[in-house]
Amino acid sequence: MLLLHDYFRSSAGYRVRIALNLKGVEYRRNDVMLLENQQRSPEHLARNPQGFVPALDTGTRVLTQSLAIVEWLDARFPEPRLIPADPDARADAMARALVIACDIHPLNNLRVMRWLKRDIGADEPKRDDWTRHWIAEGFAALEAMAEAGGGEGPFLGGAAPDVSDICLVPQMFNARRFDTPLDAYPRLLAADAACQALPSFAAAHPDRVKP
Repeated sequence: MLLLHDYFRSSAGYRVRIALNLKGVEYRRNDVMLLENQQRSPEHLARNPQGFVPALDTGTRVLTQSLAIVEWLDARFPEPRLIPADPDARADAMARALVIACDIHPLNNLRVMRWLKRDIGADEPKRDDWTRHWIAEGFAALEAMAEAGGGEGPFLGGAAPDVSDICLVPQMFNARRFDTPLDAYPRLLAADAACQALPSFAAAHPDRVKP
């Protein structure tokens, strides 16, 4: 059985939990408590030299980086497909996913928040403003992308969730945690609601897996 080294509130870990659930793949979880710096332990660094979660132990190797894990799952467990096979649809889906995974999430994760506090001296209200700013900038672009290329919906890529929806839902969770105004993103809200109605997404929610 697969073993997912994870943290319940990690956006990247949340993505992988959704993907595993959508695929119907059985897995166990091991909590790596980020606030306690367990990700920097020698044991975890041996799994992932970056000291990040998630890390997925397949029994023969350990996979890191959430989108690389999703791609491996698509190759290993082809249905339902999360990254489209069609080159144009694949490029669109990955572009949407990467707006979140590369341009929003890295600016708002724990190590950046700690750096802003420790090295820049930013207090909590300023750090929260930082978080909301980068979410809003990314969501504005993603809303336009979804509107232009999402077809009939209800998901970002059309009739079924894809890798971009897997990235969207955890980021919407974070947006709400930080009281980010969301009314300007009706397409994203609709896709998030459609995803949350699916058992595979609901079961991956941080509230369902927190220690």
